[in-house]
Amino acid sequence: MLSKILNWFKPLPNAVPLTDEQEIKRLYRSWRIKMFFSMYFGYALFYFTRKNLDIIKPTLINNGVFTIEQLGTIGFVIYLTYGIGKFLSGTIADKCNIRSIMALGLISSSVINILFAFLPQIQYMVPVSITALAAFLWGLNGVAQSMGFPPVAKGLVHWFSPSERATKWTLWSSSHTFGAFFVAQLISLLLYWHCGWQAAFLVPAAMGIAYGIFMLYYMTDIPASVGLPAIEVYRNDVMPVKQEKEDISQFQIVIKYVLTNPFLWALAISYVFIYYVRFATLDWATTFLNQDRGFPEALAASAASAMPFLGMPGGIVAGYLADRWFGGRCTQMNIIYLIILAASCWGFYKLADPNAFWTTAVLAAFIGFFVDGPQNLAGGVQASRVTVQKAAAAACGFTGMFGYFGAMLSSKGAAYISETYGWKGVYVSCIYACVIAMICIATTWKKEAASPTK
Repeated sequence: MLSKILNWFKPLPNAVPLTDEQEIKRLYRSWRIKMFFSMYFGYALFYFTRKNLDIIKPTLINNGVFTIEQLGTIGFVIYLTYGIGKFLSGTIADKCNIRSIMALGLISSSVINILFAFLPQIQYMVPVSITALAAFLWGLNGVAQSMGFPPVAKGLVHWFSPSERATKWTLWSSSHTFGAFFVAQLISLLLYWHCGWQAAFLVPAAMGIAYGIFMLYYMTDIPASVGLPAIEVYRNDVMPVKQEKEDISQFQIVIKYVLTNPFLWALAISYVFIYYVRFATLDWATTFLNQDRGFPEALAASAASAMPFLGMPGGIVAGYLADRWFGGRCTQMNIIYLIILAASCWGFYKLADPNAFWTTAVLAAFIGFFVDGPQNLAGGVQASRVTVQKAAAAACGFTGMFGYFGAMLSSKGAAYISETYGWKGVYVSCIYACVIAMICIATTWKKEAASPTK
């Protein structure tokens, strides 16, 4: 039984290599579209089953289900399990097939959402506090959620070559803002229809289970699994970092090209602060607007949804400009974006007002636009450019783990700062985080400017 389960996750076997150039071209075009959009909408639904809690926070607080401090604890736990799980899943994903691990993660997360919706009923049967039970369930959700991004990173590296990757990667990366935006709209509608807070977990769960089953039947693995040549051969492209011709294990590859890679460490540290800004602004936006500025719950959710909505084009523009202006290098674009992001955070804090809904929404959109650039580039495209192809998922999982250490800080830290120093302290801390991230990213300037074969 165990061997059958393990075989289900193994990379799909290589098909007989195709030789007809026209057939190769046709199939590559078809499979690239199918894999890209399957991963795009699949990852968006991961956000439906994770960010729904952040959107419904004011309702949970106002209904007496949780306090701000309790929600901070729950958020801390999921970011801890998600961050560690992301690195572990990354090392595993390089040795697994894309569709199985991604589908399992989405279906598992959806099942946990169903359990979370019945939290009060479950508590009557389990002799622990509702905070401990909620933290346990949402921590398990973090483990399931960590199975979403690493297989996508593997897919993007194997289906899109280095010279086009910044554009394609950031285009795909808009999936998380697409998901965050539409789950906010969905929950706003559920609140408007008075469906109850449980619906915010049950409806996304049903969508996640359905799509997870769809992925199992629609997706494949790397190009070789359908008889296609490697992407760098097909597009006659050059890998930014070439693995030395030596027979070493996957564990040794991770040690050599990830854990002892100083450039990945610099990007990972920058990711702590990028993610702090991302989640301190996104996760707590509805709470800040409702509790501090007096926005009604549904209106707060609607205004905050502008943040991920403009994040979608923000990340795509950053990737396009990195390819167009800087030959795929990301350092320059990250620094430009982080400077404007810091100014946007301060503007949002100063001008958010229920009597100026559109001003508030536009400033929230600015934060979303300019946080998505470095969030997509630094820990994704840049990470894949400073390591070898066989370590791409592990490298992205490594930076992602550090990113969610920053998310942990944003969850518990922002809750503490808001109660101790007020919401002004939260947004000032975001500005400091932008500055530190810029300094770390600047250390990769010369590495990205080096020859592709170095």
